[in-house]
Amino acid sequence: MTNKKTFLFTSESVSEGHPDKVSDQISDALLDAYLSSDPNSRVAIETLVTTDRVVLAGEVGSTTHVDHEAIARKVICDIGYDHPGIGFDGHNCTITNLIHEQSDDIAHAVLHEDPENQGAGDQGLMFGYACSGTETLMPLPIDLSHRLMSILADIRREGKEMTYLRPDAKSQVTIEYDELNNPLAINTILVSTQHEDLKVKNQDQLIRKDIEHVLIPRLFDTLPEAIRSLYSGSTKILVNPSGLFIIGGPNGDTGLTGRKIIVDTYGGWARHGGGAFSGKDPSKVDRSGAYAARYIAKNLVAAGISSEVEVQLAYAIGQAEPVSISVNTFGKEKISLSSKVLEQLVRENFPLKPYYIIRDLALKNPIYQATASYGHMGRKCYTANGIKYFPWEETNLAAKLR
Repeated sequence: MTNKKTFLFTSESVSEGHPDKVSDQISDALLDAYLSSDPNSRVAIETLVTTDRVVLAGEVGSTTHVDHEAIARKVICDIGYDHPGIGFDGHNCTITNLIHEQSDDIAHAVLHEDPENQGAGDQGLMFGYACSGTETLMPLPIDLSHRLMSILADIRREGKEMTYLRPDAKSQVTIEYDELNNPLAINTILVSTQHEDLKVKNQDQLIRKDIEHVLIPRLFDTLPEAIRSLYSGSTKILVNPSGLFIIGGPNGDTGLTGRKIIVDTYGGWARHGGGAFSGKDPSKVDRSGAYAARYIAKNLVAAGISSEVEVQLAYAIGQAEPVSISVNTFGKEKISLSSKVLEQLVRENFPLKPYYIIRDLALKNPIYQATASYGHMGRKCYTANGIKYFPWEETNLAAKLR
């Protein structure tokens, strides 16, 4: 009997209360505020959070005025850091504002006499990915990790169960795969969550019990049977493996915008170009190009062209057309198409000048704070107040490609 080769792969997610995600949400809330009044705003804002302090820095070119401090405080309080006893208080923390006017050199690189030839806001390479293994067309480890964190936040906000929860948390999910990348089992689920000091014996055991009997059942309620069946008695459950997790959030660790780029995308299963997203307006192709690449990959998979697709785009600052387009189907295409034919298919169906990406995905709308926790990819596209959120998750071109 031949031993089958298997391997383990792990992805992580973090909650909205994780210090880096607090920073991302502040940066994107400020971006949204600018775009709400001036859709042509050019914004690149970074945020640092630490004990009792927030530092805002970056460059902005806009016709509108934004109350940076009030927006930052609201984001922090809405996350749940709203009183001194939790270790970080949005009402009273010190905010230092170092945001200034955008460089004319950058502005001139982007602006063009013909708007359709708007140049890329920077050089860079971006990746988009999709696969048919989950309903979100995302890799399973990151899909499950995000669900765990989102559901844990729901439980905390509901305030009915696990009432000791605080905003900071992390998850990791390890999947065992066969040599063809088919998932065989959920090997390990890890959850670390900040909590109040319960002042009882064995509080670590109480938290573990709640993770197993409250959080994980709610996770599986969201999943199809094929995924639920991967969980078994041999699945390892790790809860707060470092021990107590009372001190957390910005009081426990400094947070920075853009430091969770793998959490933001595909959990390491697919490649990443290196550019962060949050705080950047869509003229920055680090962001808009990554969304376009995901949109392409997802539509190619939804069209049945391949069960797995990775798309790379690359741009030069000030130039409109991408420097290169690459489509990788990992040998899983359902019809035989050369890489050149796939590239041509993409060029003919997805205009990739920044102007067209921004136009076709309506990226001048104030939609970005929603992206800043639980992943930019694999989210449900929805419309609220007449604005479409996560439009790059639509598969509206799949029928045409098919």
